[in-house]
Amino acid sequence: MTIDPRPLPELISFLETLPEPHILCDREYRIIAANTAYRSANAGGRSVIGRTCYEVSHHYSVPCDRAGESCPLARSLQSGQRERVLHLHHTPRGEEYVNIELSPVRDEAGEIGWFIEKMEPMQVARGVADHRAMIGRAPAFQRMLELVSRVAPSEASVLLQGESGTGKELVATAVHEASRRADHPFVVVDCSGLPETLFESEVFGHERGAFTGAVARKAGLVEAASGGTLFLDEVGDIPLSMQVKLLRLLETGTYRRVGSTELRRADIRLVSATHRPLQQMIIDGSFRQDLYFRINTFPIRVPPLRERAEDLPLLVEALLDRVAPRRGLSLSSGAMRVLSAYAFPGNIRELRNVLERASLMCDGDVIGPEHLAEEVTINDNTGGTRLDGVVGRAAMDAREALSNGDGVVDLDELQRQALLRAVRSHTGSRRELARKLGLSERTLYRRLQALGVHVPRTE
Repeated sequence: MTIDPRPLPELISFLETLPEPHILCDREYRIIAANTAYRSANAGGRSVIGRTCYEVSHHYSVPCDRAGESCPLARSLQSGQRERVLHLHHTPRGEEYVNIELSPVRDEAGEIGWFIEKMEPMQVARGVADHRAMIGRAPAFQRMLELVSRVAPSEASVLLQGESGTGKELVATAVHEASRRADHPFVVVDCSGLPETLFESEVFGHERGAFTGAVARKAGLVEAASGGTLFLDEVGDIPLSMQVKLLRLLETGTYRRVGSTELRRADIRLVSATHRPLQQMIIDGSFRQDLYFRINTFPIRVPPLRERAEDLPLLVEALLDRVAPRRGLSLSSGAMRVLSAYAFPGNIRELRNVLERASLMCDGDVIGPEHLAEEVTINDNTGGTRLDGVVGRAAMDAREALSNGDGVVDLDELQRQALLRAVRSHTGSRRELARKLGLSERTLYRRLQALGVHVPRTE
């Protein structure tokens, strides 16, 4: 059956009543109608009628699913249902993440003839360098962000799992700011910094005279977060005796201040984070399984920096703007190569520290390899990204030695052996070897001289 390409005028008129950006597309991806909110926010006030949605939003010449992205229109044609995705769109303000909800519209015969696409910008993340939001374009970052966009509007408890320095608190803030509680407090509890004797008092509050030193009544952090989000950072460090009290709060929504018999109600949304292996801790008996199930309603893995290689230039630009806001610093191509080859075990936190030190070492406008810390220019934990992974191999040897019970490890000797392995496997010039190792040729020469090894200057 041939589908009438003309939508009902009433449908187009209805779109104009909606406050969020909406467009109406046909099965061939052509935009048939766009409401005022869309034209204002996404098209700079210009008409987009007759153009394809993928050309307007992505500057693609083919549909999203043929350009490596998930296409909600293609998915809806296949499923016959509403589809949701998170896409990175071109807008007059630059590239922005947009939550897309696409609904099929059927004709009198029940055939899908059109699609209504609703777009809501995700203000907490950008695809370009921005000091006010999370930034990234890597697939691992986008997968994490899509989970954030799905869970944020709900009341579900979220557990963020990832290595130290990956930005878990920033992700927790994004969950809060994209939720219905965004206008209420976001309260952070640093569980690793609270001794057991203070944990209950800080979290739940106490009454005057509840213990020695309690000279006045004090509201706890649960009460401070009322109406908003309570973020438990490093939840794996909560003392076992306190875990049962937290479980009672989550199961009943009630708590008592220390020294009080009055039952108080809590109106909070819980987000937790940890770098520790909670499931192994459950087996070891140091974390309650019932509490784990309560906080792990919606798990989100925060990817390490090494899984976001494409994002390094964006992060460098944004972090330089934060650590040296008035200098307009940039990285040389050589310095960027060195950073790209380094594994960053400390993740984004370590990257920021490296850039802050480099900004202090650099007197000009361009940071070069010579301004970077020695552990970055020499050490490499990738285990193979730079020619034989000089410090990657050394670090693995050190970890193996420590795991075998050796309390003292000679890292200098391990690095010397790793450098020798790199030299033996190299067949080119000294300049090429220095480039692959991320060193200056002069530094490499000094190290080789100390080892009594000769590598020709030219090929």
